[in-house]
Parts: sequence; structure tokens; C-alpha cells
Amino acid sequence: MTSPRCAPDGTPERCSLWRIPLPHSPAAVPLARAMIRDLLAEPARAEGFDCDTAELLTAEVVTNAVEHTPGGPIELIVELLARGFQVEVHDPGREVPAGFTRLIPIQSVAPDAVPLESLAEGGRGLLLIRTLSASSGCRLTGSGKAVWFILS
Repeated sequence: MTSPRCAPDGTPERCSLWRIPLPHSPAAVPLARAMIRDLLAEPARAEGFDCDTAELLTAEVVTNAVEHTPGGPIELIVELLARGFQVEVHDPGREVPAGFTRLIPIQSVAPDAVPLESLAEGGRGLLLIRTLSASSGCRLTGSGKAVWFILS
């Protein structure tokens, strides 16, 4: 696994921000899951979090970046917040995923609020993200987009 880089003012023991470059290939998914699992293995960081949900949602965002964007760099960013943590995936794509409103955070939604016919061909992963996270969203960046979610 690629070693995380801390924020410039952080030490490895007290890191609150990790930036991990990932390959633009299916191999990125297990790498991202392992990184989240390792991060939340430390009791002080994992308190109150469902590690399985964190891994699942991270895998969904990374999978979307690999499957639905042109080749190019993918970066996983995890930030510990005062109450929870944010996972963000940067990719070279400029298209906002269906069901996400650009630049506007989406609060969790009830699964029955999404028409079933809209999930026939895809979108189930994004529904999981919208349902299981405290909030989620997408924003354009200088080199593509960032899709993010917060667990608290």
C-alpha cells in the first residue's frame, strides 16, 4: 500500500489528513479499502465509526472513478474532522455523477425517495453513498472533479 502523506504541519503519529495516489485501474479499489481499514484500526480514530460502511463507501467512490473516467491520476484524500471524517476521491473526469448536484452537498436520503427505474442500469453505489453518509457531493476541480462523503 502507498504510504499516506500527512498535512504539512502533521507528524505521522498525529496526522489528520492523508493524500494517497491510486492507480487508474481496478487495483485501486482494494488499495483504498485497505487504507481506510488501516486508518480506522487505531482505536482513537475508529471510535463510533462503522469500519465496514467506511470501506464500502470508499470502494464505491473509487470504483466510479476507475470505471467512469478517462485514464489519469486518481487521488484518495481522507481527513479526520472534529466529528467524523471525510473521504474524497479526485479523478480526471469532468462529468458529475448522476444523482449528485455539482457544488451542493447532498444530505442523506431515504432509499424509497429514489425511483427504482433509475437504478436499473447503475447508480446503486451512489444511492448507498447518499443513504449511508451524513452528507456527500461533487465539485469540479482544476484537473477534473472530486466526489466526497462524510461519515460522522
